[in-house]
Amino acid sequence: MRTLVRAVREVRTAVRRQENGSFLSAMGRRQKPLVNPVPVTIYGLLHNDEIDKYKHQIMISRALCTPAANQTSGVLGFFGLSADAGRAGPLVEYNRRIAAQELVDGDLCQVVSVKELQRLYDELVQYAEACHLDRYTASYKAGRPSNWRKTRTHFHDFMLNVHSRLQRHKGVADPLEVVAGEISDDSVLLCLDEFMVTDVADALILNRLFRYLFSNGVILVSTSNRAPDKLYEGGLQRDLFLPFIATLKERCIVHEIGSSVDYRKMTSAELGFYFVGEDLSGILKKKFEQLIGDHSACPQEVEVVMGRKLQVPLGANGCAYFPFEDLCDKPLGAADYFGLFKKFHTLALEGVPIFGLHNRTAAYRFVTLIDVMYENKARLLCTAEGTPTELLERIVTVSDAQHMAPRTSSRSRKHDDIDICVDNELGFAKDRTISRLTEMNSREYLEQHAAMLASEMQIPVEKAKEDAVQAGY
Repeated sequence: MRTLVRAVREVRTAVRRQENGSFLSAMGRRQKPLVNPVPVTIYGLLHNDEIDKYKHQIMISRALCTPAANQTSGVLGFFGLSADAGRAGPLVEYNRRIAAQELVDGDLCQVVSVKELQRLYDELVQYAEACHLDRYTASYKAGRPSNWRKTRTHFHDFMLNVHSRLQRHKGVADPLEVVAGEISDDSVLLCLDEFMVTDVADALILNRLFRYLFSNGVILVSTSNRAPDKLYEGGLQRDLFLPFIATLKERCIVHEIGSSVDYRKMTSAELGFYFVGEDLSGILKKKFEQLIGDHSACPQEVEVVMGRKLQVPLGANGCAYFPFEDLCDKPLGAADYFGLFKKFHTLALEGVPIFGLHNRTAAYRFVTLIDVMYENKARLLCTAEGTPTELLERIVTVSDAQHMAPRTSSRSRKHDDIDICVDNELGFAKDRTISRLTEMNSREYLEQHAAMLASEMQIPVEKAKEDAVQAGY
């Protein structure tokens, strides 16, 4: 433990020597940012699969992030993936993908962010042995980034894992310290996507949890749409959450990823499996039946955390069918959705409504559902009352609400705005959700999903792609 803490101090010293640090890092004090700061979270980097995402907040606590070896997209996928043993890291991988035309060139915001990540990567390589990053320090494999003790996961999934561990250690003097020790043993490098605190149970334990993790030498890399000062804004008992914000600002460096382009919307998507209008349940069920083939759909049950079970109205051949109300109007959350997509790779969702003040809770669940689906690379079939943009156009942030044009008549304004939902958390998540819904119905996404299934079922990839796309267009 002492060696690890000393190593942290060594890396902290190295970071302080950098002139233009722009991350919120648990290694040292906040430094002059490379770009004008906006709401960001901890010390982060680009959101996984969102190197192309605009206005994305990053947080990095101490050093850089490396994802699992099979994660090859997005900045979180840039660490340790280069085949060149002599040169590796985010910038090397970024340039390789541009040269291979896998990424679009010319985004200065991306380049600046990736350069910062490369700097952190180089520091980690330098201090990898002192920080015990490598699983095989004593072996010939020592020093290879692919062997680093690292975890990359969605923040929702991370917190579910934390609560599950706490249950297992119920009764010990300080279960949170034990859990932090387990996490630290598994991963020195912890990469979290979409750091967004909405749950009071999470809010009340985060400060102590991360103080333990930082003390154990854990390196945090995360992404968020919110600055530390805006996390859990308006949440219950937020005064008890404020020490965590202070911890982030003390231990992490913030870097903003700013871009005017949302690359997910540059796909070839038209409608895919997304059907807009009324009385379309027949079409959705027909598409669902095409995908399950000769299998018979029937009610099923899915196990989620801590012995809970989720009832699936219809399921077969990896495909699940739900009315919207059954997934988003009932008291379900991320744990239920993660459990669902551990068993099913495709969801048919009937009757997604326009969201507003009257169904704000359902909107929260829908946003979480889409996040979990995207995280699991699942396929979505749905019928909806509007396009992705129309579904969420009544959800606005406080700032958006203040800039809304006044009506000429107070009576007409009251009528028009009666269902406007002013909610910062939902408002900040809105663009991400619209963007993901758009990408999930693109030809590229459907083909990628088909290739994944083909690999699992050992069937010809090209045939699987052709069948999936024809069914969706």
